[in-house]
Amino acid sequence: MNMVQTMTEKASKYGIYIAFIILCIIMSFLSPYFLTFQNIVNILNQVSIIGIIAIGSTMVLLSGGLDLSPGSIVAFSGVMAAHFAHPGEYPIIVPILVGIGSGAALGLINGFVTAKGKVPPFIVTLGMMSIGRGLAMLACDGMQVINLSEPFKMLGGSKIFGIPVLIVFYAGIFLLAYFTLEKTRFGRHMYAVGGNETAAHVSGLNVDRIKILVYTIAAGLSGLGGLLLASRTVVGSPIAGMGYELDAIAAAVIGGTSTTGGVGRVTGTIIGALIIQVISNGLDMVNVPSYYQQIVKGTIIIFAVFVDMKTKQRA
Repeated sequence: MNMVQTMTEKASKYGIYIAFIILCIIMSFLSPYFLTFQNIVNILNQVSIIGIIAIGSTMVLLSGGLDLSPGSIVAFSGVMAAHFAHPGEYPIIVPILVGIGSGAALGLINGFVTAKGKVPPFIVTLGMMSIGRGLAMLACDGMQVINLSEPFKMLGGSKIFGIPVLIVFYAGIFLLAYFTLEKTRFGRHMYAVGGNETAAHVSGLNVDRIKILVYTIAAGLSGLGGLLLASRTVVGSPIAGMGYELDAIAAAVIGGTSTTGGVGRVTGTIIGALIIQVISNGLDMVNVPSYYQQIVKGTIIIFAVFVDMKTKQRA
């Protein structure tokens, strides 16, 4: 019985990595170009923005919450950053701070209403999904913001020693998030709140403050994703980020983050995001229509949540 339990625990812990390796092997057989260096760099570059946003979604899920607003925050932050990125008007630090700050401000509202108002996060962030998209439209009158400065374009379109800068941003955010979750008191408190909010409160933790911080940080990461997307596409668009909330949550859940909070690792989220991107990349190479990819993605999400719930029931 102990051996079976041990094997189950190991499968739960390392299964996502094994699945990723098997997926890569299958894709390499489907296309001889899949495992080329250029394609691997392309996959990492494409997954970077969603990966950054997914790290924020992971933090929210770990704390027992849910955030449906990242896509709209991406659009709003991208438009706001683009407004301050016209040639010769402001130094590059200004659109960066505006983009991240715009996202964080909406996240602060999410966290405050959820924590202090005791409104379910599903409702709060669903409302913010609509508000954020409306603010993005309002900020640019429904038109794209163009004529961006060269330094701003370089944020998402340049390379460092041949490596796209988006990958560098992604790696940096991952390392920072990993350190925060694994090595800091705030990270431990996040897990505690998600695992058992009542016990965390009785233990003396300021649950409301932790929730507010988590939603603010997550939205700040969405804001970073928004300004990087605007830089990469060379335009601030109010319709940017459509469906990003699904991809972000999917990456976290596929990577092993529990939908009920308190369980998960940011390393799993990285693999989850890569699985989604590898599927899209591989299916594109063999000319599979995009709507089939949506079906595959949705099926994987349902399966991942099903496995998570069954694991919880056995525990």
